Amino acid sequence: MKGICILGATGSIGVSTLDVVARHSDKYKVIALTANTNIDVLYEQCIAHTPEYVVVVNEEKAELFKQKIKNSAVSDTKVMSGAKSLEIVSTLDNVDSVMAAIVGAAGLLSSLAAAKAGKTVLLANKESLVMSGDIFMQAVRESGAKLLPIDSEHNAIFQCMPAGYVAGNDVKEARRILLTASGGPFRETPVEELHDVTVAQAVAHPKWSMGRKISVDSATMMNKGLELIEACLLFNMSPDDIQVVIHKQSIIHSMVDYVDGTVLAQMGNPDMRVPIAHAMAWPDRFESGVEPLNIFDVKQMDFAEPSLERFPCLRLAYEAIKAGGIMPTVLNAANEIAVDEFLNERIKFTDISVVIEQCMSNFSADKADSLEHILDADKQARDQSYKIIKEMS
Repeated sequence: MKGICILGATGSIGVSTLDVVARHSDKYKVIALTANTNIDVLYEQCIAHTPEYVVVVNEEKAELFKQKIKNSAVSDTKVMSGAKSLEIVSTLDNVDSVMAAIVGAAGLLSSLAAAKAGKTVLLANKESLVMSGDIFMQAVRESGAKLLPIDSEHNAIFQCMPAGYVAGNDVKEARRILLTASGGPFRETPVEELHDVTVAQAVAHPKWSMGRKISVDSATMMNKGLELIEACLLFNMSPDDIQVVIHKQSIIHSMVDYVDGTVLAQMGNPDMRVPIAHAMAWPDRFESGVEPLNIFDVKQMDFAEPSLERFPCLRLAYEAIKAGGIMPTVLNAANEIAVDEFLNERIKFTDISVVIEQCMSNFSADKADSLEHILDADKQARDQSYKIIKEMS
């Protein structure tokens, strides 16, 4: 039995992970579940999986949760609060695997703590790697942690690498990564109409069921930009050797092009339980609960280059990783603020990239040589983004 801690249990990745866990209860025991404020879903998860620990980051909600479980079947579960508690549960002795699924910069410290503790890190929180880059990968190497990507694209690339591949290593025989993207809901919308996109339109992803923030990132293709940066770090590749490909059917999840002309592709129905089950069972495989792909239902597969005019956020991500240093941290911070302001209807959809570009122009690519430096750059970029937004209104 392996002990698992799920950081961000009530989000879409957390829910899918628990579905896979339930199918393999002879192999996995839930040690800890965490949430920010969604205590109703968390309560149902606790009843179903009886974790030893629960973290509710919001202190007021944590107190309410304690009352909620007081006379329940899980009354012995230890309830903790505050962001520091995320690091505590991710490093518990009886935790073998940590599903790092907290969205955004909020997931950095707990994911990094798991890596430093030598856990098997199932990384769904791409922002952790985008922000901390070399520091995160160094922690993995020094501790002997296993790093297994959960994003469907990175998991696909990992599966297409040679047997026994370890994240962070380069594969000299692989000359190019083809990073696929659905293109989101606006891949064919006239560019001049994007200014008037509503929140409801932006969060309506045509293929994947995701949270609101990630759905907006998919609509701007910033999600793919962050994945580009993550891929550079996970697979030790130059951004010039990673090509983004729009594939609207979302059947091929990414490809690796080898020097002998072979292109390996990982295919499957668009369901996050596939990469989750792969990482949980690795290096073996087990059932995920996903319907087998019926290739005859696919009929055809389309591929196209993304327009950087339509998707300026993707261009900015390429610029950030090429600049290096703290610039990916700045990019991520500015994006988080801009997306949140858009979701709250305080800026337009097309303003998201404007805010990010202006914010990046205010920073130089200083070395990201310490966690303190990274966190300081993150804070400064957020402050700058708010200032830019205020000047725009």
